[in-house]
Amino acid sequence: MLHLGFEDHRRPGSGGGSARNRAVNARLARHHDITMVTARYPGAEDRVEDGVRHLHLGIGRGYMVSLLSYFACLPWFLLRHSRHHDLVVEEFAAPLGSVSAPRWTRRPTLAVVQWLDAAGKSRQYHLPFLAFESLGLRSHRRAVAVSHDLADQIGSRAPALRVDVVPNGVEPEAFEVREPDSGDVVYLGRLEIAQKGLDLLCEAWAGVAHRVGGRLVIAGDGPDRARLERLCERLGIADSVVMLGRVEGEEKLRLLAGARVVAMPSRYETFGMVAVEALACGSPVVAYAIPCLREVVPEGSGVLVTDLLDAGAYAEALAAAWHDPGLKARAAGSGRDFARRFEWDAIAREQEAVYLDAARAGAASRPDPAERR
Repeated sequence: MLHLGFEDHRRPGSGGGSARNRAVNARLARHHDITMVTARYPGAEDRVEDGVRHLHLGIGRGYMVSLLSYFACLPWFLLRHSRHHDLVVEEFAAPLGSVSAPRWTRRPTLAVVQWLDAAGKSRQYHLPFLAFESLGLRSHRRAVAVSHDLADQIGSRAPALRVDVVPNGVEPEAFEVREPDSGDVVYLGRLEIAQKGLDLLCEAWAGVAHRVGGRLVIAGDGPDRARLERLCERLGIADSVVMLGRVEGEEKLRLLAGARVVAMPSRYETFGMVAVEALACGSPVVAYAIPCLREVVPEGSGVLVTDLLDAGAYAEALAAAWHDPGLKARAAGSGRDFARRFEWDAIAREQEAVYLDAARAGAASRPDPAERR
């Protein structure tokens, strides 16, 4: 399998999409030969990790240069190398979305869609990313989406595309971790204000920090860390906010398990992996009631704020959740039970079944430009 995975999980600021790819591919590599191709970044190293071969394309000099050069190299790479694989998996990713992989190879292809917001990136950068994303959707015959909401979006734009929903998952160790209640409100994720709503979280915290007994702990890295630190200073909350940086593995699970509340103030998500991880660790989630988070924050295990993107409403929800003595206990019970359906071993088996079916379906209709030479 040739997986055009876009983002190396070792890249600073990498998000849930790369974490998903790592978890699934490490399990599939026990039985399959997998090559993961991602954007080059400063310090990137080609390697074999967890049985997966990692290669890098493009120019590793700055975020946007890295991403756009990766996309620019993909057609050439497919022309030269895809013929040696049984399946090509194209990951839709920011900002371009897709290079329409089926147009560059005769091999069976599959789109994995964890992200579908080229419209937002088009507005942000005033470039036609949405057009590339739309062309990419229409070029594929088969896709995997990580949520039903995302599958509905794909279906509305590419009705002929067959879409299987295979959600994100959580490591089995999450269900075993136990930590004392720290009293803290914890945010875990990429430090990107536009999508993750960290400006809304800081505004909300400024309104309720004096009403709760814990701190706001922000764990993660990303392009907006300096901007976020300046915002905390401007709002006068820097003394009650702890910036941990990136945390992984057991440290991440302990942080989530000890949280009084896990905050997910996202404006937009395609799944909401941190919500499932928090519930698996026994901690409740406070999030805006955006479609995909409604799928993974069940009633009684968290709070969904219906006043979307209202920092004041989010502040009140945080304070109420923090002071609710039974909420964390319910999350540790019914929340953990709910999260068990998302264990990575089962998710990997679901995705493997889709991959095998797509590979058996045969070559795409377009002749391979490389093989015609």
